[in-house]
Amino acid sequence: MNARKNLFFTPEVLLHEGISPERCIVWGPGLDPDAVLPVRYFFIQAVSPEGRNLTLSPGKGTFKVKISPLNKEEYIRIHVPPPLDRGDGSFLMRYRLYGSAVEGLKVEVLHLDVAVAKSPYIVKGPVYHEYCVCPESDASVWQSVLQCPANEPQILADFKSFPTIDLQHLRQEVPLKFSNRGGLVHYAIIDNKVYRRTLGKYTDFKMFSDEMLLSLTRKVRVPDVEFFINVGDWPLETRTEGALPILSWCGSTDTRDIVLPTYEVTHSTLEAMRGVTNDLLSVQGNTGPPWVNKTAQGFFRGRDSREERLQLVSLSKKSPELLDAGITGWFFFRDREKQVGKAPLVGFFDFFKYKYQVNVDGTVAAYRFPYLMLGNSLVLKQNSQYYEHFYGHLKAGAHYVSVQRNLSDLLEKIKWAKENDAEAAEIARAGQAAARDLLQPSRLYCYYHRVLLTYAERQAGRPTQQADMELVTQPDDHTAACTCRQEGNKTGPSKNEL
Repeated sequence: MNARKNLFFTPEVLLHEGISPERCIVWGPGLDPDAVLPVRYFFIQAVSPEGRNLTLSPGKGTFKVKISPLNKEEYIRIHVPPPLDRGDGSFLMRYRLYGSAVEGLKVEVLHLDVAVAKSPYIVKGPVYHEYCVCPESDASVWQSVLQCPANEPQILADFKSFPTIDLQHLRQEVPLKFSNRGGLVHYAIIDNKVYRRTLGKYTDFKMFSDEMLLSLTRKVRVPDVEFFINVGDWPLETRTEGALPILSWCGSTDTRDIVLPTYEVTHSTLEAMRGVTNDLLSVQGNTGPPWVNKTAQGFFRGRDSREERLQLVSLSKKSPELLDAGITGWFFFRDREKQVGKAPLVGFFDFFKYKYQVNVDGTVAAYRFPYLMLGNSLVLKQNSQYYEHFYGHLKAGAHYVSVQRNLSDLLEKIKWAKENDAEAAEIARAGQAAARDLLQPSRLYCYYHRVLLTYAERQAGRPTQQADMELVTQPDDHTAACTCRQEGNKTGPSKNEL
């Protein structure tokens, strides 16, 4: 153990015996100028002099990254935090541009001031920041850059009920059927501009669908398309005959809604390294201690949005050695607060001090699930009719452990995990690996685009800006003008410069 400590923390030993800078591997979309994302990112894999990938952390400060404009006369603010140590020998590097690099960027990856792999990397310009309105006209080129999958099983399944989408019928029937159900937003994307009108009382969450559609149309040309998004919690369309295609953030086995990535993961992706602390990237560097050092208990903290969550507290009181559960906020079952009690808030990253994360539905699917899966704890997931867009790729027993809807076998499953530590750790590792692939920010953009593309292919009729629809304008960014690359390598001003 002492030898390992020396290997990890003595710089001279680390350089010569622990890590081979030239053998390390650096890859990812953040090294491609055309992979425009709110936060660009790439990966670094630590490799030994013998050519073996390290599987344990060599220490948080192992690598340093410097990012600067190729043209030293260009002043661009770039947020470059230290690489995130993912605890398994790999590191996740993020950076956010607050201006576009016309000539490009130089990315230096260093280990003790020695260049790593093929560093420095030259990212040839223009390298656009998030608010450049410079959409790629050829969607297949954009899909290739982001390495979008050829198909998504959930999208194929969702559209089976809708071989043809009659837009005129849709305009008539959806308001009649669903406008009294809470929050619907009627969108039309025409010539890559976003228009909308709202239906129902509770449509404030349109801010989340607005921002994603605007972000997508800044990056790629979307076919003309007209659709309705449900911005409420529950999926809407329960009919099998005469079902109408409604886009929703959550699906269920009882409904026919077409599922999009939730507003929660979408917003956190758009605001990463700026407006939010928990996002699909940051959580990967904050997964708590290694598996062997985690507390071998089930853990849950959350509000009272489903009765089974209150049952968790009862189970916790009966078997505190197996489960630590508490309700942190009361709204739905306030009459039971005195009996059950209120637990103090726990920072999300501290959840991962525990080996077993209990995932119980809220009003619908618990939107913490993707974040829990990105940790290095074992997720025990309540069986549920609700699902998010990526659940179909995951299998119980391979990526997580399923628990009965009524939680009757939860304590038994925790006991099993304690008694089968190696198998539990392997399920946790496989679940984390799957989540890292499925929940990359680039995949969210791919998914939204594929839904709109698939929908557009089935449309009958012409997408139309209705009389009461308003233009959803792109945000102004006067501090960082863009110069879009045009066909034939000519450049010209983007729309947000005119």
